[in-house]
Parts: sequence; C-alpha cells; structure tokens
Amino acid sequence: MIMGGRVAAPDRVLDDGWVAVSDGRIAGVGSGTPPSGEHVDVGGALVVPGFVDTHCHGGGGASFTSLDPDELVTAVRAHRRHGTTTMLASLVSDPVDILREQVAALRELVQDGEVAGIHLEGPFISKARCGAHDPETLLEPDTGTVEKLLRAGQGAIRMVTIAPELHGGVKAVRQLAESGVIAAIGHTDGVEEQLLPAIDAGATVATHLFNGMRPLHHREPGPVGALLDDERITIELICDLVHLHPTVVRLAAKHAGRNRTVLITDAMSATDAADGRYTLGRLEVDVHDGVATLADNGSLAGSTLTMDTAFRNLVRGAKLGILDAVHATSQRPAELLGIADRTGMLCSGYQADIVVLDEDLRPAKVLRRGEWVAEVGTATLST
Repeated sequence: MIMGGRVAAPDRVLDDGWVAVSDGRIAGVGSGTPPSGEHVDVGGALVVPGFVDTHCHGGGGASFTSLDPDELVTAVRAHRRHGTTTMLASLVSDPVDILREQVAALRELVQDGEVAGIHLEGPFISKARCGAHDPETLLEPDTGTVEKLLRAGQGAIRMVTIAPELHGGVKAVRQLAESGVIAAIGHTDGVEEQLLPAIDAGATVATHLFNGMRPLHHREPGPVGALLDDERITIELICDLVHLHPTVVRLAAKHAGRNRTVLITDAMSATDAADGRYTLGRLEVDVHDGVATLADNGSLAGSTLTMDTAFRNLVRGAKLGILDAVHATSQRPAELLGIADRTGMLCSGYQADIVVLDEDLRPAKVLRRGEWVAEVGTATLST
C-alpha cells in the first residue's frame, strides 16, 4: 500500500491519495482513509504511473547493440532506476546481417519481459538527415529486406523508422503496418507531398520530431509541419532541453495535445554513466557535461536523458501540467504500444508499475510489477 501522496489518477491528481497493491497488480486507487494493511507513507510525494520509453539505445555504460545478455540487462536496469518500467530497445543503422544478430539477442529480453519490444531506427533512413547513423550502412527499403528483419524478430520488432521519400519507402510503410508493426517517419529529408502518402499507407509516429529531419519553413512545412499537423501522427519529443528549446517543446505538445504527444529519451550508453568517449553503433561519441556529440563533427548523437528528467523538464522547463507529463511519459506511449490495458495508468487491475517522485520531481521509489526497484533516488520514506 502506498499512501499519503498526491496520486496522478487518469483524470485528476488525488490529494491524500493511496494506491493498494496485491500480487503485482493495483488493487485499488483512492483518496482519504486507505484500506487497512502494510503501507508506505510517501509524505505528500507525487505518485505517477511507471514511465514508458518508446525510444532508447542504452544506458549504464551499455548499449542495446551488444550481443552480451549481461550488458543488455545493464542498460535496462539503468533506466529502471529512474522510473522506466516499460521500454523499447532501439537499434541504430548497421548492415542487415549484424542487425539480425542484434535483434536475435534482444528478442530474448522481449521474451523474458525485460523490454516490450525492439525499435529499428535504421537502416532505411536518409543520408542527408542520418545524424548519428553511419551513412555507409543505410539502405533503400525493399520488401525482402524488411521481411528478413521482421522474421529475425519473430514478433519482437514493434517499431521501424522509415524515410518515406526513399525508393520503396511508402511500400515499406504499408508492409510494416500490415504486419502489425508501428511505422515511424524520421531521419527524413522529404517534403510534405512525399510524407502524406506514407501517412495514408499507415505511418503513425514521428521519430523525434524536429531532430533528424528537414526543418520547418514558412513556405515549405516539410516533415515537421506535416507530421505535427496530422491528427493520425503521434509525435516523439526528446525533452532534454538540449535537442529542443523549452518553447519548441511547449508549442509542439500544445498543438498535438495529450493524445498525440510522447516524450522519449533517445538515450545512448553514456546515460547514467560518466562523461567520456563512447560508441553509438559504428560511430565514436564524446560526452561532455552529459551532452553526447559525434567525435568527428560535433553533431548531437542521442542523449543521456532519463524519463524522470524528461517528466521534470516538461513541467519545470516547458511549463506544462502534471497530467500532461503523465500522459506523455506513461499513458500515451502505452497506448501507442497497445499495452494500455495493463500499464501506463494507475487503475485497478493494472500492473503495479509506479514511480514516487519527491518534491523536486526526482524518483524516490520505483515499483515494477509489484517489486521495489533497488538503488532509486536519495529521498528517505518511512515504511
């Protein structure tokens, strides 16, 4: 039983709220006098659903490109300490045979329930907007290659990012959508007229809107304008306030609204680790003061963001509300992944995926499927 907190229910924040937990699930949510039983009094802290990150490349010094199961688990646990109870493991562009090996390694984590699926951010992206992807590994999508990767995943691949202006791009989007895989548009140099057919074909996500794509122009809206303005598209925002200015985050989130806004980390291996030299896929990355940039040209190379910081930045930096942040970090991404019937909200019957945030909106306690996560935060709560 968690009691004495401000509980973020789906439609409002409950003062003096409580969340009852039994057998790994939420048994009840309310305010006022809680049911009897053992409890943790959180002393007015904010209680929110566990975070759901749909775009993450690693953490704790480990990358999801590794074939070592221990490294893969290290990356997952680095983010779990910061409240991410559900996540997709994202891969950057690599030769297809290598991607298939990486997918096979991650597939075991999906089967074990450690991650909710795999996201392929490449190799079907634009060389002109490839960012921290090795341009030598990029491919135009064809049905055979797409099918080969999907077969390697055996159902574990949940999202694939495509630049739809590439030859075969729209056809690949349709193939993914028909296979039950989320087709995301990103790392694209396309104009609006090239993106709309992909949306019509089934694309539903904008991979880190603004970043890795042709910028918005008042005479050519490009991908930013097309994706932000289309009600069928959920937008990802890297809310580290480095990739995007707080005003840009606020403008995009307000225009898209709660039903279309998802915060992501796009975190790489240096997350929750020391500054220094790392790799992202095949490229070397320097991390200084927590900002990751390519060693050869200084371009941003993912982030060292965690979802608790993204939550805090949306509220404190972009000046949006608590429930806006809950929707963007938990409820909407869970809906996107098709798991909103069991996580992403504090509701009876749902998995007990819960984060307790202290007065600075930093995690003090994390509960995943009814089990307390070790080494979380610094606040002391009575039991």
